[in-house]
Amino acid sequence: MPIADAISLKSVIETGQRLLGIDLGTKTIGLALSDTLLMAATPFKTLARGKFQADAAALQAIRTEHRVGALILGLPLNMDGSEGPRVQATRAFARNLLAVDDPVIAFWDERLSTAAVTRSMIDADLSRKRRSELVDRAAAAYILQGVLDRLRWAAIEPNP
Repeated sequence: MPIADAISLKSVIETGQRLLGIDLGTKTIGLALSDTLLMAATPFKTLARGKFQADAAALQAIRTEHRVGALILGLPLNMDGSEGPRVQATRAFARNLLAVDDPVIAFWDERLSTAAVTRSMIDADLSRKRRSELVDRAAAAYILQGVLDRLRWAAIEPNP
C-alpha cells in the first residue's frame, strides 16, 4: 500500500513511528516531523532541490534515522480544486520515489499553506531574510499538522 489515504495512515504505520511532512517546491523541499504519538508537527529542515536521486537518498536517510512510517506530500491544488502542472509534478515525484524505494505516501491539500505561514511570520515580526529561511519547513509543518488533526478527529468521530 504505497499510496494511502491520510485517514488510513494509523493502520499502516507501526506504533512509535513518525510522519514526515513534505512541502515540495521547485528549488527547495521543506520538511517537518511529527512526534511518535502523532499529535504535533515540528518544522525540521529545508533541503535544496538537486537531482532526483540525491533528493530521494536524503529522504530515505531521514526516514531511516527518524523512524518515519509515512510521507505526507503537500498537493498544490488550484484554488478551484483542479489539478495543474504543480500537482502533476508532485505526483510524478511520488511515483519516482516509489520506483526507487517503497515509502507509504499520502497526499494532503496544501492550498494557502505558504500564505498562512508567511502571514503568521509577518505578524511575529520576522525579517524577510528569516522568513525565507523558515517558510518551507514551516509550510511542511502546517501541512503535516492538518493531517495529524484530521487523524485525531477521525479517531473520535462516531461511525455511521
